[in-house]
Amino acid sequence: MPAPRTTLRRSLAAAALPLLAVALTACGYGSEAKDDDTKKSDVAADAKKLSTDTVRIGYFPNLTHATALVGDQEGLFQKELGGTQLKTSQFNAGPSEIEALNADSIDIGFIGPSPSINGFTKSKGKSLRIIAGSASGGVKLVVNPKKIKTLDDLKGKKIATPQLGNTQDVAFLNWISEKGWKVDAQSGKGDVSVVRTDNKVTPDAYKSGSIDGAWVPEPTASKLVAEGAKELLDESTLWPDNKFVITNIIVSQKFLSEHPDVVEAVLRGSVKTNEWINANPDKAKASANAALEKLTGKPLPADILDPAWKSIQITDDPLAATLDAQAEHAVKAGLLEKPDLTGIYDLKPLNKVLKVAGKPKVADAGLGVK
Repeated sequence: MPAPRTTLRRSLAAAALPLLAVALTACGYGSEAKDDDTKKSDVAADAKKLSTDTVRIGYFPNLTHATALVGDQEGLFQKELGGTQLKTSQFNAGPSEIEALNADSIDIGFIGPSPSINGFTKSKGKSLRIIAGSASGGVKLVVNPKKIKTLDDLKGKKIATPQLGNTQDVAFLNWISEKGWKVDAQSGKGDVSVVRTDNKVTPDAYKSGSIDGAWVPEPTASKLVAEGAKELLDESTLWPDNKFVITNIIVSQKFLSEHPDVVEAVLRGSVKTNEWINANPDKAKASANAALEKLTGKPLPADILDPAWKSIQITDDPLAATLDAQAEHAVKAGLLEKPDLTGIYDLKPLNKVLKVAGKPKVADAGLGVK
């Protein structure tokens, strides 16, 4: 499954937008937190404020948002913000987070590629910018080992994806196409039956035998393995350098323009959090799970947490070429016409932070602000 790198230039057809809008945020995998859950971080009494009193950040209570979970849990974002207070909100779906950004309810968000593309194109390039990466990977094909032993055995079987047009659905449709098999993208019928199933109910669907496997993100994949499924394919193996964007950081263009110092502080917090996570994976895993317990009421058990954590790569790089490729795959599947993604990235603030930290700059794949 080669990742095409051509820059997309034509506008997204209005009829295709609803299909992209239904995409999960690449990370909202059955979390139970509500959209209006909010928490303010403690601010030192003598801390100096930046250009605004508060910055509002949205994210998902899921492992693929580990940067947000750990950065908030460990106070790393608040440390960089000084007297500017961090306020967080949790979301379960990409469209609701984009709506919150557009309604000026949040300023910055951790979110997946499909809703980022959708939010940008629906606003004709005026609503948001992607300003950093956060996570790569964490998506697997897991199957019933009694029914499926090799990839060729998928033909004629029922395989779940989270939702029509979402990031994993598009990836699976593209993989099917690369195999030379035919599936109608809308109905999911064909050489493989693609069954769109909410991640919250996928484990039960697997146990009941109504599906034979699933192309799903973590921790759903590890939940299925805990139920007896077998990992047959890690999607990261299909991408150059085994990396593809699953979570990135967006900001409203208005907030970026009015408070660049705050955006830069959040990015410093993100870079330092990612560095700490990668240097202390076990401590970071425990920190993320502690944050999940606070947000959802229960931690992930070790047999799910451990394999899920290992499959996710934490990164500052937004892996822009892979977002471009994911949009190409949706076009190839017939789910949308080519969007113009020029200007979806503004990586100048991140590259400034990375330079100060002595880290290499990251690229926008030709999709940056001109």
